[in-house]
Amino acid sequence: MLYSLTGTIVHIDTATLALSCSGVAFACHASANTLRDLHLNKEVTLFTHLNVREDALDLFAFGTQAELRCFRQLVNVTGVGPKAALAVLSACTPEQLGLHIAAGDIRAITQAQGVGKKLAERMVLELKDKITVEFSPGNAAPAAAGNAFTTPDNEALAALLALGYQQTEAMLALRGIDDSATTQEKIRLALRQLAG
Repeated sequence: MLYSLTGTIVHIDTATLALSCSGVAFACHASANTLRDLHLNKEVTLFTHLNVREDALDLFAFGTQAELRCFRQLVNVTGVGPKAALAVLSACTPEQLGLHIAAGDIRAITQAQGVGKKLAERMVLELKDKITVEFSPGNAAPAAAGNAFTTPDNEALAALLALGYQQTEAMLALRGIDDSATTQEKIRLALRQLAG
């Protein structure tokens, strides 16, 4: 199994890249988020997943380990293939996806190309209890399965929802706010972030 490849980017298009490693160029499928951070003729290390089928070997490359782990979680969901998983990771980061799943935000997940309501519901159903730090690029895990927020967070979240914000965007706005802040301060800071 290939864990990672280090080489020079020699080709980039809308869904694939070519990485030259010691004279051999590997064609890799990649998410829009990974492709956005790459530049031609730059040396990079990409984390990889080799998908083996009867008629093909497909290599998928990711800019972060979090994105690779999230991809592997997605392809383990019933009915989700590599193309659908890549589409989801092109529409949102692993951290955003973790928040969408924790919030049960089906509509946000269906923004991914080719992902319908039933498939998004299955992702939420099968992954809701598996949301961990691996959906996050840093050490801060997304709010998972209801109890990750403190009481002031929950009160602020309820206030933001009452103001008409979507649960996912409200949770994202509250995530970076200092835990010692009061409910009122959290609401004020979250509203400032949502407005800006």
